[in-house]
Amino acid sequence: MLGRCFSFARVLVFCTVASAVTALPAFARPAVPGPPPRFATDTFSFANQTVYLYPNGYAEARQLSPGEKPPAFTLHCFAMCRSMEQFRKFARFDPALPPPDDTTLNALVRRINRCAVWRAPLPPEKRVVIPGYANLRTLSQAKPLLLQKNVGGGRITYLRPGNYRMFSYWWNGPSSQARTRRAVDEVLAHNDLFIAYLTTYPSLSINHAVVIYGRRPPTRADTATGLIHYQVYDPNHPEAPRELLYDPRQRVFSYQKDWDFVGGKVTVLQSYGFWLQ
Repeated sequence: MLGRCFSFARVLVFCTVASAVTALPAFARPAVPGPPPRFATDTFSFANQTVYLYPNGYAEARQLSPGEKPPAFTLHCFAMCRSMEQFRKFARFDPALPPPDDTTLNALVRRINRCAVWRAPLPPEKRVVIPGYANLRTLSQAKPLLLQKNVGGGRITYLRPGNYRMFSYWWNGPSSQARTRRAVDEVLAHNDLFIAYLTTYPSLSINHAVVIYGRRPPTRADTATGLIHYQVYDPNHPEAPRELLYDPRQRVFSYQKDWDFVGGKVTVLQSYGFWLQ
């Protein structure tokens, strides 16, 4: 009985510490050197595959035909978003050099993905050099399987300490979403990427990670209403950017309708901004 109480106490302490850390405001970080992030160059060319099918945007169990194999690369949305930022902050591409063999390239990608994503960006001269490729998009087009094997595990993201925030109205309410919007703008002002955890708990019509990398120039209607259109990289959709809308009057985010989401209001939570988040 004493052992159980001790174990429970350790879990309670861990949860308390995790709650305190993930409740901290976003830390100011130095700007990422180089040009602003671009969808055409700084994203993966392959897709995170889904475990379920999504007729009309709602999840449905996938029924496999005899001999049909399930999708091989699934549950990697968080890992792909994290890796995108790691390449952004810790890698430098040099297409003028000859491309390395796969063994060398494996080692280079692993070095990048071992860097703590919340760390400050490295100056160009200290970054891991990827020779033979112009950017992440061209690298992932040429070596998709190599990157998929080294991008990191998918299932482990279910155990992230920051996931608990989906259950709390403190995080889901209008005030917290207004704070998140300010954090997004601060990150973008530093030429950085905002890794966003999208959830609609308790319905869980979406439970997903994307990367906010920019803002669409406002139209006259946007200026009148205050609506903000954020440009988003969605690992499920490598073909084109997606859009996340923020309405300052209601203090809510909404994500665009697509084949894997019915569209509408979502809770946006920052991920990988610092340790335990």
